[in-house]
Amino acid sequence: MTVSLRGSREIKDKYQLFRLTGLLDAFSEPTFRKVIGNSIDQGPKNIILDLSQIDFVDSSGLGALVQLAKQAQNAEGSLQIVTNPRVTQTVKLVRLEKFLSLQSSVDAAVEKLQ
Repeated sequence: MTVSLRGSREIKDKYQLFRLTGLLDAFSEPTFRKVIGNSIDQGPKNIILDLSQIDFVDSSGLGALVQLAKQAQNAEGSLQIVTNPRVTQTVKLVRLEKFLSLQSSVDAAVEKLQ
């Protein structure tokens, strides 16, 4: 995606899985939002973002997650976020843990889609 954010995409029957590493910050956010947004439009509409290897999320990254969650909902899909303690702490700091569907593992996220 960008120098500060790298990732891979797997397309399954009912969902797309993105495994990301690096920084979800103001530098990487525009490309991140564009790539994931286009993927929601193309389908499948359910997105799993594996952020368990993400080192840092700033306010622009959180904003992108909220926008993408709304976009997925509007497309009758969902956005599941696999998190780590650092990402969870950042999300809870701004009280978005109820809006953003945080999961402890990719398996838990897939189960949530069933």
